[in-house]
Formats: sequence, C-alpha cells, structure tokens
Amino acid sequence: MVETSRRVVITGLGSVTPIGNTTSAYWAGLCQGANGVAPITLFDASAHACRFAAEVKAFDPTGLIDPKEAKRWDRFCQFGVVAAKEALAQSGLLISDANRQRIGVIIGSGVGGLLMMESQAHVLKDKGPSRVSPFTVPMMIPNMATGLVAIALGAQGPSSAVATACAAGSNAIGDAFRLIQNGHADAMVCGGAESAITPLGVAGFASAKALSFRNNDPASASRPFDAERDGFVIGEGSGVLILESLSHAQARGAAILAEVVGYGSTCDAHHITSPTPGGAGGARAMALALLDAQLEAEQVDYVNAHGTSTPANDSNETAAIKTALGPRARQIPVSSTKSMTGHLLGGSGGIEAVAAVLAIGHGVVPPTINYQNPDPACDLDVVPNQAREQIINTALSNSFGFGGHNVCLAFRRFA
Repeated sequence: MVETSRRVVITGLGSVTPIGNTTSAYWAGLCQGANGVAPITLFDASAHACRFAAEVKAFDPTGLIDPKEAKRWDRFCQFGVVAAKEALAQSGLLISDANRQRIGVIIGSGVGGLLMMESQAHVLKDKGPSRVSPFTVPMMIPNMATGLVAIALGAQGPSSAVATACAAGSNAIGDAFRLIQNGHADAMVCGGAESAITPLGVAGFASAKALSFRNNDPASASRPFDAERDGFVIGEGSGVLILESLSHAQARGAAILAEVVGYGSTCDAHHITSPTPGGAGGARAMALALLDAQLEAEQVDYVNAHGTSTPANDSNETAAIKTALGPRARQIPVSSTKSMTGHLLGGSGGIEAVAAVLAIGHGVVPPTINYQNPDPACDLDVVPNQAREQIINTALSNSFGFGGHNVCLAFRRFA
C-alpha cells in the first residue's frame, strides 16, 4: 500500500467500433457524425421484430490474433484483444518479466460469449451432448476477454472482469483506477468488450421492448434525447485504455493523453431494468465522481452521456445531470455518441471513455446525431448533429446498467 493515493494517467487507447476499427478511424467517425447503424448481416433477422443493429464492419484480426485461435474465440474476445493490443502499442509500455506482475487487466462485459452459448445450445439439441465443443464454457464466460488479453500481453497483475450490464466497461476503468491509485498495480489494461448481436440477444431485448423498431429507417433509429426516440440500437465492439501511475508513466517518458481523476458508483436498488424516477442514482454517481476528483460542478466542461435513446433513460439522465451539476448543466455540452455507435452494452463504457479522452485532447465535442425533435424533458445542450470545437479541460462519462448500476468517470486534461 501507499500512504497517499497516486495520480493515474492514460497513455494508450484502443477501439473496435461500428464506425471505425481503430481509434483514429473511430475518432474521425465521431467528428464527422458517422452513422454505424444498418440492417443486420451477422444472421438472418427477417423474422425478428428488430432487424437492424450497429455492427462492427469488415473486422479482420489477421496479424493480431492467430487464425487458428480466432476460430475458437467468441467475437467479444477478439474485439477485446485487438483493442488492447492497439492501446498497448500506443502507450509504448513494454511488458517484461521485470514488471508483468505489476500490470493487470480488467475488461468488462455485460453478456459475454452469447453467440458461443447460443450456437452450442443448437448443437446440443440437434446433434447431442457428445458434439458440444470443449471450448463452449471457456468462450461463453464473461471473464474470458480479460483472460485472453492477459495471456496475449503477458500481464500477471490484478485481474478481474466486471459484469454490471451496460455499466461494465466504466466499472472496469474505475476499478483499475482504484488499483493503481492505491498502489496495487503500476499499470492496468482496462475497458469493455461486447458482441451480443445474435438471434437470442436481439430477440431478448426486443421482447423487453428496449430496442427501437424503426425497420423502415434504421439510420435514424438511434436518436438520444429526441422526442420521438423509441428504444436503443444494439451495437458491438470494444474500447480499452492503458492506465498508469503518473510516476510510472513519467519514469519511462510516456506521452500522457489525460488523467483519470474521479470514479463514482451507485445502485438504484429500484427495478431490474428501469431507472429510479428522476435519475437519483445516476445523480449520486456523478456527485461521488466529482467529490472523488475534488472538482466543483463549474469545472465540468463536457458530459458524455449514457444517452441510450430509450424514453426512460434520456429524461431521467437529464434530470440526474441537472441535479448533480446544478446551473452548470445548462451551460455545457452533453452529447451521446450512442447516436452514432449504437449501444455496446458492457462495451459502451470503454469506447465512451475513449471518446471523452479524445474530446479533451482534440478540443472537439462529438455530436448527438439524428436529433430533430426537442423534448422538454431533455432540455440540455445535446450538441445536435454536428461536432463542435471547444476547449475541454474536464469531462464526465456516464454509464448506467440493468440491475440499477450507475457509474460516472471523471477525466481531466493533464497538467
């Protein structure tokens, strides 16, 4: 343990998203207001009530994952390993026998290997138990993205996986932040990975009436904060960050992208899928992140909202932001990048943390696209339809999940 908490900085970013399969491509997509939503191609969705999603396009892990291994891995694990390798390469961090026990991995996933589970259930039914793959259990459990990233990178430090639904990626980053802050690790590979665009995943969310059903116009379906929003668009991908203690990063001359300064986590303890009316739990998470970061509301320059495009989330999150930030809420941009990427479930916190860090670094606020009809219950500056140049010193990123999980991360320009 250390006597005083250590500063924690970000030195690498990795992204596999529906609007770009690298961090540079992802950022270009965010700035351009790219739309990652289209009819489903991963399976025949013709019989489904919802027939579109935000898929990762032209994903090719050749050169990053051995082809023989890739065939055995569930898609969410492939996304996680590719994003982690990109983040590590950017960071310049070399993992060796001298430091590997002080470098850990936490990759969150809300669902895990759903495709593996689903496909092997069909094998069991159609061909019998003897034909079920020996890789079924290893590849369906949600912690396997963490396990495979650790194996790929040789990281032997603190290792865990978070499964707090749509808050999982943000919880993973916050937990990694704490491990470094408190001296249990010098560096962490952290974020989220998800691939739940499967027949069962889409049908399940559709039956819960959580998805948009705009099959006649999929590109306009993800419309956070818009009065005519009717549900989220399921997405897939991974976002991974390399966190290090400031002293560790400086000792090796690393380029520092931003600093993690706050982490707030709460639970609504209210309902399995619906948020507390008025967003009280989300507001507490934001307040805790500000307290942890020793920030005043007036210092917040941007909020990357959870902004799912569901009727319940967006109005309740608006109320939460107003409660947490007071008058400042109406003075700053609050955008939802899910308008472009769809909702990556447990992977969303990872790619949205990446977006927040890049927004700080580039001085650009990503837009909320498809915003056409103002909703009086969502009356903040949602950066409609076009990115905006603005100096951002401090950004918050919200993630809320089924089960009542609420997370807020605070990032700050490094100085």
